[in-house]
Amino acid sequence: MPRISHGMYSTIFGVAYLGLVLNLFIALACLPLIVLLFTTDPVYSWPLLALAAPLCAPALTAAFSAFRAHHEKGEGPVQAFVDGWRATWRRALGLGAVATVAVVVVLVDVRFFSDSAFAVVTVPLLGVLCVIVAAMSIVALVAIAEAPRARLRDILNASIYLSVRRWYLSVVSLIALATQVMVFTSLPAVALGLTAAPALYLAWANARYTLRPVLETTEAVAV
Repeated sequence: MPRISHGMYSTIFGVAYLGLVLNLFIALACLPLIVLLFTTDPVYSWPLLALAAPLCAPALTAAFSAFRAHHEKGEGPVQAFVDGWRATWRRALGLGAVATVAVVVVLVDVRFFSDSAFAVVTVPLLGVLCVIVAAMSIVALVAIAEAPRARLRDILNASIYLSVRRWYLSVVSLIALATQVMVFTSLPAVALGLTAAPALYLAWANARYTLRPVLETTEAVAV
């Protein structure tokens, strides 16, 4: 029987360690939102959920930074996460607030128009707009992690355009994250302890490929 090399063992252990550490850090950073989801009814507590949701954005950019550091340099997840948090938390928090406000406005409009005569037209359009906001937000958070010094306006412009242009990658990322949400609703311990990092890694890889034209231009200018 073929033997597994020491390098393969190290790789497997490194990937498992990366996932477990990031799952822990993400859960700690998103603790206010998680506590609200466990202790309140989202139907009535959605204003509090909307206030807590942007706090998770810096954790996501820090995780994306850790994925990049592990992929390119083999760095450990703890230091990479902390460094990513320090470099991106302001922009990530701002983006998370903007995205949350946009989603809340869209959902309120959906509720308002759902009983009107225009529901057949407006509700699907608003649903598509909500999906676009979600896809753009994922790509923008990855862009912040990849280029922490870029202007937020440039990040938003590039993310909106590229997330729509490469919609198939955005759809895959949204499906993965939606599946993660479904796992959380039924098996929260599994979602927080095991599946969060793999779902985010898939979203990061897709968004990074989506941003390739912009990132290559940025790297060329930096050189």
